[in-house]
Amino acid sequence: MKYDVRQLPLISNEEIAQGIFDMRLEYRQDDLPVMCGQFAHVYVPGKTLRRPISVCDATGEVLRLVYQVKGEGTKIMSQMKPGSAVDVLVPLGNGFKVGKGKKYCLIGGGIGVPPMLYTAKNCDDPLIITGFRNESLVILQDDLKQAGETLLCTDDGSAGEKGFVTDLLRRRIGEVDEVLACGPAPMLRAIAGVCAEFKKPCQISLEERMGCGVGACLVCAVKIKKDGETVMQHVCKNGPVFNAEEVVFDG
Repeated sequence: MKYDVRQLPLISNEEIAQGIFDMRLEYRQDDLPVMCGQFAHVYVPGKTLRRPISVCDATGEVLRLVYQVKGEGTKIMSQMKPGSAVDVLVPLGNGFKVGKGKKYCLIGGGIGVPPMLYTAKNCDDPLIITGFRNESLVILQDDLKQAGETLLCTDDGSAGEKGFVTDLLRRRIGEVDEVLACGPAPMLRAIAGVCAEFKKPCQISLEERMGCGVGACLVCAVKIKKDGETVMQHVCKNGPVFNAEEVVFDG
């Protein structure tokens, strides 16, 4: 895994939904290529630990990070101004494995939607399913529609269909060869269950708190099944993307 620390000029940092920001940085993709499903580790002034943010897009000379303000660190990020330099460790982790000639179903839930945009751009005519709690949190629909067929649902029905991403997946799973998903653990567990039921391969991107981002600490350890045994692996180094059948969901 090749990565580096870069001081990236900040182009824009705009709020695109309630508490969700779209950060765009100058970045030469041909210098240190980013793969779909990888993430960036952003240094926040005054904070010891970096913030891991999934790569939303990486085309041309722009690195796009879409993140949600959840605490003091991401609040500081949201206040960064264009023209400043952002200290970023990138690209990190192992992303989605995609190939030609396959029909993929991409599923994103909440802030797990952003990495599905760049992933969609690396797939041939994907089916894209996104789910949010309500209309105020819906993001990236126009971008995603340019990459493939999109289906939208919300828990309360305030945008798209009322229901969950698994409802839409069950309706269309017969049309796809493989499922790729990112979002909260309960959603990923449910998606993994549907894929197992219909015998469809599934890759999931896990969301975990991280310390170093490169596998040196134990903050993001998760249980993975390997060769009939349960082992601990790092989300940052071995993931964040794993085959769904390998992941041991607690509870």
